[in-house]
Amino acid sequence: MNASMQLRPLVLAVCAVLAVAVTAPVFAQEVGSGTSMREQRAKRMKELGKTEEGKKKEEAAPLYPNATRQSPEATAKGKNLKALQELQAQYEKQQYADVIAKADTIAAKPDANPYEKSFSYQLAAASASELGDEAKAGDYFKKAVDTNGLDNNSHYQSMYNLVAVQYGQQKYEEALKTLDQFLAETKSTDPKHLQLRAALLANTGRKDEAAKMFTDELAKNPNDKKALMNAVATYQEANQDDKANALLEDAYKRGMLTEEKELRALYVGYMNAERFKDAQKVIEDGVAKGILKDGPDLAKDYMILGQNAYFTGSDSDAIAFYGKAAPMATDGEAYLNMAMILRDQGKKAEAKAAAQKALDKGVKKPDQAKEILSH
Repeated sequence: MNASMQLRPLVLAVCAVLAVAVTAPVFAQEVGSGTSMREQRAKRMKELGKTEEGKKKEEAAPLYPNATRQSPEATAKGKNLKALQELQAQYEKQQYADVIAKADTIAAKPDANPYEKSFSYQLAAASASELGDEAKAGDYFKKAVDTNGLDNNSHYQSMYNLVAVQYGQQKYEEALKTLDQFLAETKSTDPKHLQLRAALLANTGRKDEAAKMFTDELAKNPNDKKALMNAVATYQEANQDDKANALLEDAYKRGMLTEEKELRALYVGYMNAERFKDAQKVIEDGVAKGILKDGPDLAKDYMILGQNAYFTGSDSDAIAFYGKAAPMATDGEAYLNMAMILRDQGKKAEAKAAAQKALDKGVKKPDQAKEILSH
């Protein structure tokens, strides 16, 4: 009879997918003959689809209000103004290859100022990302940041996108360094930024630090399921299953575990801790609520309960668990285990019926089933 009972919860720390954000360029105002600067400004804002009132609102609501960086005067002018307008139009038309080529041309101009270069690099990065070239996207986002010409909102969005690209390329040390710069300069306390740092710490082997960060975030936001599952995953990876189980158990009592993978993380944790009765209760509750669905995974878990029941001398419970596992399993092993127990109990007819079903579904050792059928 199969005796392996150790399972590991399949919970992985994840990083939120970061969308590439690109904002429209800010253009310098030019004073025309017979026209006031305010009128020129209003006209330019109208051309860009922005009112004066809307512009003021943007300026009054920075994304990173505590940033230590002084936002530079971000403007384009003259021929470069027109070139950036054309670049923006190409990007909006999804002409990504053309955007990259034109961005390089603009950035290489001797008279291009830091804003004009940074904005060009930002659009090139976004275009490269759209084309699936993450390495090139990372290079351009880094250039956009290093050139230091964008307003704070765009500058730090580019920096955060650089973190995302580095993370996606599994350059975890580089991503952590970039994110630490981002956090140091923006003073951000956004949970998603801090959880990303914790995920990076975990991926660079600093699991204790990562677990503490996730747990701290969970303490601040007890209903944050992402922080919960990431803290659990990090504790598991650090072989601190007792702490992972404690977090899951508390979340379960508060009704937070509403998905199959979340319940399975809890009851598999119980199984690994040899708390089989607790695991059984969670499984039965999950099935009753429709969270746990019939399938190979649930069959394997019932098999674990069946094996434990058998080894602790509860044959009737073992048969019951194997009976639940057998119909949804991909093979006939559960039926074969049932057949052997039934044979030992002297229930020949039931044992033979189970042995035949085992052969019908397929087992690793068909001779065992055939032996039962032959007697």
